[in-house]
Amino acid sequence: MTVTLITGASSGLGAEMARQLAAKGEDLALCARRTERLEEIKAEIVAAHPERRVEVRAVDVNDDDQVFEGFRAFAADFGHLDRVVVNAGIGKGAALGTGRPDANKETATTNFVAAVTQTEAAMEVFRAQGRGHLVMVSSMSAMRGMPEAATAYAATKAGIAHLAEGLRMELHGSDIKVTVLYPGYINSEMNPEGTKAPFIVSTEKGVAGMVDAIVKEKGRASVPTWPWAPLGVAMRHLPLPVARKMFG
Repeated sequence: MTVTLITGASSGLGAEMARQLAAKGEDLALCARRTERLEEIKAEIVAAHPERRVEVRAVDVNDDDQVFEGFRAFAADFGHLDRVVVNAGIGKGAALGTGRPDANKETATTNFVAAVTQTEAAMEVFRAQGRGHLVMVSSMSAMRGMPEAATAYAATKAGIAHLAEGLRMELHGSDIKVTVLYPGYINSEMNPEGTKAPFIVSTEKGVAGMVDAIVKEKGRASVPTWPWAPLGVAMRHLPLPVARKMFG
């Protein structure tokens, strides 16, 4: 039975990934800071799929000790971990130099520094097992530097994508696989219902694309594929004045 650990699983994309992966027959190790929400999601999943095993733990990804202790404990609970989804993140930010270095630093710490710790903890388990599947949730904003409030956020997502790509190169041909997901605009806590964003899709539809790429162990995937796969190419190569008009 495949066992998948998801960080930031108490809401949004993480919670929906848990629901959809459970429906595909996977057991789950779910962690986040809000254990009451995790317990609710566990109860929902087990009610819908009584045969599924779901374990939950409180893990603040900014607490290194909690991350390592939590991942090791989950591995001990199940006897192994097949997959770890590094999903936890925040979307705070402000234009650089406008008096909110706290917001940008918090985003950098949670989205990148904490992702390094989660990756270390996951790889510790995978190297000991000799196998595993690391999934990094990046963003389409990683394709190109973003302006104003999104600048620091986009930089963190580019950073974790390169972290995962480096591992893909190192581990190519081994039994440890790495997937980098580049979601476009998906309804979530960062993009609640009513958000005005191009090509935004429901949580269910967006996560379905993410889950499809995960179970197929794709190396990298823009999700939903249409229109984000071709747009990702365009984003990297648009002349700066055009990109500024589009994203500014």
